[in-house]
Amino acid sequence: MRLIIRSIAFWIVLSICPHTTFAAVYNILDYGAVNDTTSLSTMALQRAIDACSKGGGGTVLVPAGNYKTGSIFLKSNTTLSLENGAVIYGSTDIKDYIPVATGYVSLRTVTPTIQLIYADNADNVAIVGEGVIDGRGKAFPKLSWNDEGITRPHLLRFIQCRDVRVQGVTLKNSGCWMQHYLACDRVKIDGITVINRNNYNNDALDLDGCHNVTVSNMIADSDDDGITLKSTSPRLCEDITISNCVVSSHCNAIKLGTETNGGFRNIVIRGITVKPSDDQSSQYFGFPGGHGHSAISLEIVDGGSMSNVDIADITVRGTESPIFIRLANRARPYSKDVPVERVGKISGVFLHDIMIDGAGPTGSSITGIEGHPVSDVRLHDIIIRHKGGQKKISAPTDEKVAEYPESTMWGVLPAKGFWLNHTKGIEFRNVRIETEEPDEREVFVATDSDGLIIKN
Repeated sequence: MRLIIRSIAFWIVLSICPHTTFAAVYNILDYGAVNDTTSLSTMALQRAIDACSKGGGGTVLVPAGNYKTGSIFLKSNTTLSLENGAVIYGSTDIKDYIPVATGYVSLRTVTPTIQLIYADNADNVAIVGEGVIDGRGKAFPKLSWNDEGITRPHLLRFIQCRDVRVQGVTLKNSGCWMQHYLACDRVKIDGITVINRNNYNNDALDLDGCHNVTVSNMIADSDDDGITLKSTSPRLCEDITISNCVVSSHCNAIKLGTETNGGFRNIVIRGITVKPSDDQSSQYFGFPGGHGHSAISLEIVDGGSMSNVDIADITVRGTESPIFIRLANRARPYSKDVPVERVGKISGVFLHDIMIDGAGPTGSSITGIEGHPVSDVRLHDIIIRHKGGQKKISAPTDEKVAEYPESTMWGVLPAKGFWLNHTKGIEFRNVRIETEEPDEREVFVATDSDGLIIKN
């Protein structure tokens, strides 16, 4: 009966619009999917995807209903479309996830990984619609400090794919990272909702060595980092625009780092609202009151370089250490055969038109290491209001050159505004720091810093 109805609709539309072309639609119910989360529909979904790919491409339709699946693999020219009311639930049995290895060498592909939806070296792949994909990641406990993707599944993982589109859907509850795009070209992410607050390493978005990316109109709420750019191989994150998003994070709302083997170039971020999560029931990383670690963290610590980064029109409510810019030498290689032999570089960063309210008293920092200053950074038209109430303290003496970079790594900083250490050519213009309680610290404290400009 379903096939008869679709055929009648086809001929009606064709008679009205004779020049219309139709992409094939593959309904997962026609391939054995069951609207019942006590039964697995993995094979049915995969049969529909394979048929779509072999047929030259089209849409794999997930109609309204609840479907349980383990690992599925998207193929070229395939759009996975979820109708309003459709929910794909990840299985809570680890045996339903297939470990896969990729030929692309990076820090995150040293061992096989597991994920709910995976694509490798595919063209023209998409996940769209008004439905929900729920990984039920709380079922997979963290077993070691570095088990992401090994014993806890990613929700989405795309590697070396081209022309990727993720639009409209709601993504929830991954085992670790929610969506990891590694070495992909021409990625469009638009109008999605991400809720990832049920496990460790629950990032909202990870763009890793990707080129030509737009992210827009995303609402994200994550226990770990929010909008995250990484470079876990020599491939830079390059030519990326991110705009009009609302982000809640218990860690870093906007972050370039931590892995930085290639680096970041030509990055534009605009119109981001950062706020505490409405749900404070789980706090793997956060501070009391729902504060995250930072609003903006820019890091180069594993070689690589950062240049042409422009971040503006950011409004923040609630963060501990608002702005953190860090050049150091952790020197973690992406492959054991390719050691990091030089310190990276940060130069050509512009932060402007930023308003931060309700911050913690820690302060912000821009720090390099001896002989390797952070250079050519401009901060214009910024207001930071924080708790204050701190006594005057000395600058840290332990520079923690090889430690994991985190905005709170030194504790309360010697400046109520910005502490600068090993910098060159930093410019502050129209930067205002306000505290709720009297604070004995200076607004700016600079050590080993040349060419510092402070205006208005």
